[in-house]
Amino acid sequence: MASVISKPSSHSHSHYSTTNPLFSSSKFHYYLHNNASKFYAFPSKSTISVTLTHPPSRATNDFHSFSTQESDPVMESDIDPTRDRRRVVRVAWEKLVRWSRSWRSKSNTDVLQRTNKVVVLGGGSFGTAMAAHVADRKDQLEVVMLVRDPQVCSSINERRCNCNYFPNHRLPENVVATTDAKSALHNADYCFHAVPVQFSAAFLESVADYVDPGLPFISLSKGLELNTLRTMAQVIPQALRNPRQPFVALSGPSFALEIMNKLPTAMVVASKDQKLANAVQQLLASNHLRISTSSDVTGVEIAGALKNVLAIAAGIVVGMNLGNNSMAALVSQGCSEIRWLATKMGAKPTTITGLSGTGDIMLTCFVDLSRNRTVGVRLGSGEKLENILNSMNQVAEGVSTAGAVIALAQKYNVKMPVLTAVARIIDNELTPKKAVYELMSLPQVEEV
Repeated sequence: MASVISKPSSHSHSHYSTTNPLFSSSKFHYYLHNNASKFYAFPSKSTISVTLTHPPSRATNDFHSFSTQESDPVMESDIDPTRDRRRVVRVAWEKLVRWSRSWRSKSNTDVLQRTNKVVVLGGGSFGTAMAAHVADRKDQLEVVMLVRDPQVCSSINERRCNCNYFPNHRLPENVVATTDAKSALHNADYCFHAVPVQFSAAFLESVADYVDPGLPFISLSKGLELNTLRTMAQVIPQALRNPRQPFVALSGPSFALEIMNKLPTAMVVASKDQKLANAVQQLLASNHLRISTSSDVTGVEIAGALKNVLAIAAGIVVGMNLGNNSMAALVSQGCSEIRWLATKMGAKPTTITGLSGTGDIMLTCFVDLSRNRTVGVRLGSGEKLENILNSMNQVAEGVSTAGAVIALAQKYNVKMPVLTAVARIIDNELTPKKAVYELMSLPQVEEV
């Protein structure tokens, strides 16, 4: 993305060429600033050529490159590198905005129009947030939350809020709750699965008779089943006794509270069925929720599971007051470990560095709202795991996932020092202080 500026000859028009100026304008300005003395003679007219490149995708085929020409008499005494740099940036931005408007005008909204009922399995924070979001997309859409607690059910139906998690947020009028699985799943067009991973199989087996074989399941649950090491892409079809049950994984850096507050958020939907991924994208995408699609279900799910374990490690660093240097080193190492395992399992490296990988890791490791990070902070401060879990009203998936991660690492012959240390701490076989000492004593090796 480096900027390249060709020095004009006395017999030609001046020509600036920059690749992706939207992200390299600072380099462009730096070059001009430090080489201004070389531009001693400009011809009477200048031509600006700009090329903005994007990774190939259906959304960017029409926006691969563009050029614009402007005629502007420039005298030798009027040379202004800042003005030229700003012009390049302005042209790039205006082209981006025009392309965006054109694409939005062509976007398909048939999916939302054809969807009449959505069911959300689970009454936790994220299930509630997604129920509210989908309900806001269409007033006539019936959104049914299947919950197990009658008090939560009555709170949603009578007080219009989930008082366990969002007592100050009023739910849309088209959100209703029930404890009856049969009525909740009847005639549903899409199903959001928001049940914690370790309880998912038993729950789904109990409602399997009411699930239509063609009902798409959108998994919001992140983690690995402890004993079987299964991901949700495996748990859901097997529990429903239907290997062809349509499946989508939804993941990315997203706190439920911020979705409820309609703050800008970006997530990924992953499915082996590209048409299904596109349909869910259309169902969910709004002016405050950006949805990308992926075919890498394994990468999205593994990253979503392992980042919870890494977040516990990040919390331990905070609880032990080890400082920012330690935090940066630990999270960087953890990202590498996640990449090593995920790619061995067939994931794409780009998925691990994308929204559902690095994006989710940054949010979970660095922000206080993270449940898993909170567990780590309290462990690092000297609290017992049992007391921590008993005081929480939400499930920290990283606690149960840690052991499964290490089992997977052994299966695929991947060394994962940081995540293994977390599993040992959770099993009460290693203290946080001892874990830090052992990690810092590891051999000094080449970075990979």
